[in-house]
Amino acid sequence: MSVTACQGLGFVVSLIGIAGIIAATCMDQWSTQDLYNNPVTAVFNYQGLWRSCVRESSGFTECRGYFTLLGLPAMLQAVRALMIVGIVLGVIGILVSIFALKCIRIGSMEDSAKAKMTLTSGIMFIISGLCAIAGVSVFANMLVTNFWMSTANMFTGMGGMVQTVQTRYTFGSALFVGWVAGGLTLIGGVMMCIACRGLAPEETNYKAVSYHASGPNVAYKHGGFKASTGFGPNTQNKKIYDGGARTEDEVQSHPSKYDYV
Repeated sequence: MSVTACQGLGFVVSLIGIAGIIAATCMDQWSTQDLYNNPVTAVFNYQGLWRSCVRESSGFTECRGYFTLLGLPAMLQAVRALMIVGIVLGVIGILVSIFALKCIRIGSMEDSAKAKMTLTSGIMFIISGLCAIAGVSVFANMLVTNFWMSTANMFTGMGGMVQTVQTRYTFGSALFVGWVAGGLTLIGGVMMCIACRGLAPEETNYKAVSYHASGPNVAYKHGGFKASTGFGPNTQNKKIYDGGARTEDEVQSHPSKYDYV
């Protein structure tokens, strides 16, 4: 799979996941009334993160919001916080990933900058998906605990021979939407992180050698010092060491270690 396809698919999957997280947070069917022992009822109750609703057999539905903050259970407030954090991170990740798409060219933005933005959005999507999955799982655990506690309290009278009427709640459709949306957002974030490796430019190290031009030719003779610039018509450029003479061509064919840096 090419880098552009992986990045685009990850963006689309994450976008669908964030939309699902927002939908699950706004839904009212987080917990629905259990109709196992009473399948025929005139009133059906269901609850969400923000309000509780009652639907009558006539089709009339009445909802009432939670007009308190401190009076709500701590677990419900924690679920709210997790879902909101997931939505905020997901929206920011979408905005960042739009500018990081390889198919969109903005000014003279380099591939290295797009790679960093892609990695950042991928990490945000992963955290957003984990927050959504954690929030839905915490609420589901709270429902399971309350369900079994309500079931135990229903058979307390007359040594368990008399069943008391008590409303029990089970999983609502919003929980399954939240689980699927969180998983999609997590998968999209992983795909964005994978695409980041293909966008990053490969670093290549070149070993270069620099050369410096040799200075004016200097000839050394026994008994004295003579400097020659090599511009005279009858001057022959030579270097003489200890009585031995070598022409300039011979010297340049055997460079010394001082000619390199």
